[in-house]
Amino acid sequence: MSVIHSPIELRTSPHIRRPISTDVIMKNVVYALLPLVAFAVYAFGWSALLLIATCTAVCVLCEHAACALNKKETTIADWSAVITGILLALTLPPAFPLWMAAAGSAFAMFVGKLMFGGLGCNTFNPALVGRAFLQATFPAAITTWSPAFDPQRFSNCFPATLTPPFLKPLSALLTTDGLSGATPLGAWKFDHVFNNSAASLFMGTTAGSAGETSAILILLGGAYLIYRGMMDWRIPAGVLGSAAALSAIFYFADAGKYPSPVFMLFSGGLMLGAVFMATDMVGSPVTSVGVWIYGALIGCVTIIIRLKGGLPEGMMYAILLGNALTPLIDMYTQPRVFGAKKKAEAKP
Repeated sequence: MSVIHSPIELRTSPHIRRPISTDVIMKNVVYALLPLVAFAVYAFGWSALLLIATCTAVCVLCEHAACALNKKETTIADWSAVITGILLALTLPPAFPLWMAAAGSAFAMFVGKLMFGGLGCNTFNPALVGRAFLQATFPAAITTWSPAFDPQRFSNCFPATLTPPFLKPLSALLTTDGLSGATPLGAWKFDHVFNNSAASLFMGTTAGSAGETSAILILLGGAYLIYRGMMDWRIPAGVLGSAAALSAIFYFADAGKYPSPVFMLFSGGLMLGAVFMATDMVGSPVTSVGVWIYGALIGCVTIIIRLKGGLPEGMMYAILLGNALTPLIDMYTQPRVFGAKKKAEAKP
């Protein structure tokens, strides 16, 4: 009796281990961001909700319009535009004027993503491209902060939220004095005041951008994505580890002048950027050594800008620099092909 063997199918790498499509990954990123969105609304009220809704809606509409103009099937179903809108909103002050947020969202989509060819082709994180545009165009508005848990946050919007285009707000957060509305980083940088405990920074009871205040929710969202195999844990580990190490060197050299590593890790946008932005699969390296170099670069540049630069925060610039250097990092950290000779041996 003859035995019939089924043919063996051989394929080249990469070998797909499980069928996870782009839209499934993106949807899970949205799920991981939802607790941050809910906390932002809880802490800052209607202004935060309108800000997140505006940025998300404009990003989705811009992507749909671009597809329609190019006579292509719409790509909004991959959820990437939703993520860009949510992330951009979470990096902005809760009382940021909505018309400015809409302009930044359109810039993020058209210049940061669609101009490069859409999802998978963009060099830089689109949400950070939009924020960089807003930082350069509206520097006063993007550094105007409102306090968390204002008693009136669900009865009225902050005055700046509904400001008409190109006009000044009707009033300027009259219920907020300069210190209570300042972010922890801003208070330390410009007033040399440490007015926040580690617990308040960790839980998110401080002023700041809409989604950067609660470190615990950011870490939980990252842990969910790592558990699902949808995030490279080495990138946030490299960012946070290098930031902690460098800030510890400065702190132990002069504890009276420089803040502690705990303060540096849990304040500002370091945690949000490390978990949800530096890990962008398009803008980050793919080699095993490269992801560590990329993470360490972002963490160190962020701390250097904070401690030695003129701005209290440097996470946005650090990630954009890391995105720009990703092709170079990948090129120089490629493992040698098995069986191939070194260049020096191949050429006499």
